[in-house]
Amino acid sequence: MTSSPNLAHPRIGHGFDLHRLVEGRDLVLANITIPSDHGCDAHSDGDVVFHALTDAILGALAQQDIGQLFPDNDPEWKDADSAVFIREAVSRMTTAGYTLGNADLTVILQTPKLSPHKPAMLARLVELLGCDDSQVNLKAKTHERVDALGQSQAVACHAVVILIPA
Repeated sequence: MTSSPNLAHPRIGHGFDLHRLVEGRDLVLANITIPSDHGCDAHSDGDVVFHALTDAILGALAQQDIGQLFPDNDPEWKDADSAVFIREAVSRMTTAGYTLGNADLTVILQTPKLSPHKPAMLARLVELLGCDDSQVNLKAKTHERVDALGQSQAVACHAVVILIPA
């Protein structure tokens, strides 16, 4: 059964993405290329920040997920700039009558350190979301050398959003 979202209530969404790190690829996070010897093994640019955020917005809207909208077996999305995915999610959010209340993102990456790149990453997030910088929080965490994330074999991101009626 498909129905329209109840516009009287805020909606929350969570997104998660994880990619293996490999040699020969750029490490792109929040549309910023981070200097690194390894990048994401992915069909698109592998931007875990934008992928998790896209899924969080789509989840809050109770719509299809990123893999359904942009399948990784579709040549159209090969090496695609993940900003396309965010723009689509924001368009769907606006069409459904919502605006961003806030977004909270946590990137999990052992190395390289993201603190020097956070201002540029946040600026790009704010730009694409069309919101105030007080509405977006970006944290970077290591995985304390535990499992693939902690051994610098992967990068992950959690994203939580609250959408409010426009």
